[in-house]
Amino acid sequence: MTIALKNIVDSSVTCSQCQACCCRMEVMIISDTGVPDRHISVDEWGGETMLRLDDGWCSAVDRNTFLCTIYDNRPWICREFEMGSDECREEFNVIR
Repeated sequence: MTIALKNIVDSSVTCSQCQACCCRMEVMIISDTGVPDRHISVDEWGGETMLRLDDGWCSAVDRNTFLCTIYDNRPWICREFEMGSDECREEFNVIR
């Protein structure tokens, strides 16, 4: 019996090729991982998201390297968004 595998990571997609398209998505902060306050946006109801700058990019992304400057303290959603996963490839293809 053969079981079809799902959500296989595509190793040909890397963050260094991508220019951080996932870092232009709205990211809700739903757990305390230590995101510095300067990177948090609070809406009128008290909901917290990662602060995005005027151009739509996450404020924690280094624009020269496209690396996260708060990687060890990144939100839970960023931790779950696996490089090369189906979700990653879907966002990657949006900007191509």
